[in-house]
This record gives sequence, structure tokens and C-alpha cells, in this order.
Amino acid sequence: TRKTHRGMVAATGRPCSQLETIRISLSRRVMSDTLSPEERSERMRLVKSKDTRPEMVVRRLCRDLGCSGYRLHRKDLPGKPDIAFIGKKIAIFVHGCFWHGHNCSGHVRLPKSKQEYWLPKIERNRIRDLENVAALTGNGWRVMEVWECETKKQERLRISLAEFLCVTH
Repeated sequence: TRKTHRGMVAATGRPCSQLETIRISLSRRVMSDTLSPEERSERMRLVKSKDTRPEMVVRRLCRDLGCSGYRLHRKDLPGKPDIAFIGKKIAIFVHGCFWHGHNCSGHVRLPKSKQEYWLPKIERNRIRDLENVAALTGNGWRVMEVWECETKKQERLRISLAEFLCVTH
């Protein structure tokens, strides 16, 4: 027997994928947006893609570990890694849990409106992330993905970064 995602089974009787589970979960609860479309659009426009709080936490931890000399958002590398140690061929991506569909502590943060737009977009982000990691590793790079939720436990993240970056402090 194959373990299903969160024990859910599709109407066909086959196990659900994570995306199908999200869709089932959405159909079970009705949530409305508390902001007008104009207010939501303005709020979304303010979301940054660079120098986010989680990214700044990871950069500070790298510096604290004595690992400086990294480059940011290299456009010549697949996926434009948030942090890249070019000479060591090490790349670190810092992903937002919502935008990249992370299953934080057993639950996925779901969009409250326009699921028909957001769910496929988030799934495309996940696929693109996998393709970028594969392209980098295929070229001899070591890749680490850090999730937004992991930046909340900085001591644990510091240890993971130290091990990944081979720091012996």
C-alpha cells in the first residue's frame, strides 16, 4: 500500500498528489478576501523578491559563520540563486513558503482568493525550482534550499548552514 498525501484519496480511488490535496482542502472551506481587489493588488505590489527578511537572516548567518565573498542573485546561473559562492560552486535559494508551496509543519498555506490563478502558479514555481536545482547540480554545484519557516529557528539554521558550507567553527 502506498501512503497518500495526508491520507486523502481522489474520487477515482487513487492517492492524491499534494496539489490535488490542496484543491480538496480549498473546496472544503470557503474563505473570502477581506481586502478589495484594488487593496489586494496594492498589497501584492509591495511584496519584494530580493532582500526579503528571510534572505537577510540567511546572509547574516553566512557572515557570522565567516563565509563572506558570496554573490547575490546571479543572473548567469539557473534560477538566480539568492546567495552564490562562485569559486566553491555553492548556491543557496531562500524560498517563501507561500510562493513556493512549502508544506510547513504538515500544512500548506493556501491562497484565500483566486485559487484558479494561484494554485497553478505555485505549482509552476515548484516545478521551476526543481528544474533550477537539477540544472545547477548537473553543472557540479551544491545547492541548499532554505525555507522561510526555517529562518524562525536561527540556531538550527546556523548548524545546517555550517554543515552545508563545511564550516568548522
